[in-house]
Amino acid sequence: MAIRNVVQVGDETLRKVSFPVEEFDEKLHTLLDDMKDTVKREEGAGLAAPQVGVLRRAVVVDVEEGFFEFVNPRILSRKGEQRGWEGCLSVRGKRGVVSRPMKVKIAYQDRYGKEQVLQAKGFFARAICHELDHLDGVLYIDKAEFVEAE
Repeated sequence: MAIRNVVQVGDETLRKVSFPVEEFDEKLHTLLDDMKDTVKREEGAGLAAPQVGVLRRAVVVDVEEGFFEFVNPRILSRKGEQRGWEGCLSVRGKRGVVSRPMKVKIAYQDRYGKEQVLQAKGFFARAICHELDHLDGVLYIDKAEFVEAE
């Protein structure tokens, strides 16, 4: 396990669409383990593979509900709305107000390729949506109604 470098806004990797994960092997497990170490070290709520320079559809989320790994995630449903401040490990020194669903239901695979379904609400739903946006080359600053320096 290792701490990986978090790429910053301006790096073209952040604007590319990630490829599906097809091999559920030791290479994926190492990536997920490194992402866990990195997000904990950076004290973030989540991290997507493109943020560490890997164009694969994998994210980790570390919130009050626990630590989660989502491989090839997709949103099945969205309900409600919440507006709140967001920041990003790839956009240091800024934060912005973003509107997100209050609840989401997602389908994903775990690190072994097993299909899973999960429902999240509140900040957990916000963190999931934020990280899944990264997989499509979207940053929160693209959606923010207001961005300010911290």
